Amino acid sequence: MAEFIVLGAGMVGVSSALALQQAGHDVVIVDRTEPGLETSFGNAGIIQTEAAEPYALPQDMATLLRYATGKSNDVTWDLAASLKMAPALWRYYRNSSGLRYQTISKVYAQLAARATADHQPLIEASQSEAMIKRDGLAMLYRDEASFREATQRAERMLSEYGVTSRIVDGLQYMAEEPALKQAPIGAVHWLQSWSCSDPGALTQAYAQLFVARGGHIARGDANSLQQSTLGWSVDTTDGRLSAAHVVVALGPWSPQLLKRFGYHIPMVYKRGYHGHYKPQQPLKRPFLDVANGVLAAPMTGGIRVTTGAALVDMAAPANTKQLKRGVEQLGNLLSLGARVRESQWYGTRPCMPDMLPLVGAAPKHQNMWFHFGHGHQGFTQGPTTALLLSELIAGQVSSLTTALSPARLV
Repeated sequence: MAEFIVLGAGMVGVSSALALQQAGHDVVIVDRTEPGLETSFGNAGIIQTEAAEPYALPQDMATLLRYATGKSNDVTWDLAASLKMAPALWRYYRNSSGLRYQTISKVYAQLAARATADHQPLIEASQSEAMIKRDGLAMLYRDEASFREATQRAERMLSEYGVTSRIVDGLQYMAEEPALKQAPIGAVHWLQSWSCSDPGALTQAYAQLFVARGGHIARGDANSLQQSTLGWSVDTTDGRLSAAHVVVALGPWSPQLLKRFGYHIPMVYKRGYHGHYKPQQPLKRPFLDVANGVLAAPMTGGIRVTTGAALVDMAAPANTKQLKRGVEQLGNLLSLGARVRESQWYGTRPCMPDMLPLVGAAPKHQNMWFHFGHGHQGFTQGPTTALLLSELIAGQVSSLTTALSPARLV
């Protein structure tokens, strides 16, 4: 009988297992598939230290109208799914401005500031250095007004959070990035962010490190989770596994599981898509085409183009219009080659209405721990919030862990 069952083998779940293992606990990871094959597989691969403020919902009516009428590629939506998420979306909207947003950002910035430092020991121990580049993230702007606004924001990010960047003229940035075939108006080059050439493989490398250190990974059904007088148990291909504690790290699938235990967790589900393209010219560093809501990043499989958010039901079929539209517009800046033939990937970002992950004790059940709701930043924040969870389990409480506590839901 293990001490901990961690449900979920994405970046957040694997990081949870490693942190608990480091603290001396006996841990088993349970997932329905291999590590790193769900949401962690297909993200843009950026460890975003520049993301000191969470993605807020716009407050101006012009932007909201573009979203509503489908004129923006940043966000697409399905009516039925959006209505279903309406209470969570409304709370998300209210938390996206003013004092509430400032308070949330002060917490969020602490997670971002630690991200690369908390990944680094795992990168080294898992021998994953070849996957990591420390050349930052660029955001490219196509018009003067948005570039001017971005410049002002970069200055504020330095002043408020110490996030460093370079402001680069479009022609200068084109000279630095040979893959570009047309100059943007300008770029903000965020200097402290790292990128990974294969985020799924990095998650798998962390999982292999967990096993090498004595951990165990089992295939199993999280929905079979049951509580008993001895703790928690779940069905796996190795039989029924039991442990004193359980960590729920199932990302967007967490609310569905926890509903059976009496938790009604509001969540905004943001689906994203990616596609790979054979590069005609190697891409030096990842960049976001801000006007079209797509990010291009050099990956082992080619140039990965990742979309913004689609507000759709978790079970909705794939609809790649965002990806197709983004790639078409991106083609004005970048010489994308032919698309790589592969199965169409999509995944869901689990966003909480207050944009902060849930990290800590379940409010109604002893020895159940929540670790999910990282929105766009599970790949970035997983190791950091895993260490915070381990500290909480050891009885160490801080203002940061208090801000992330699941108790704020009740």
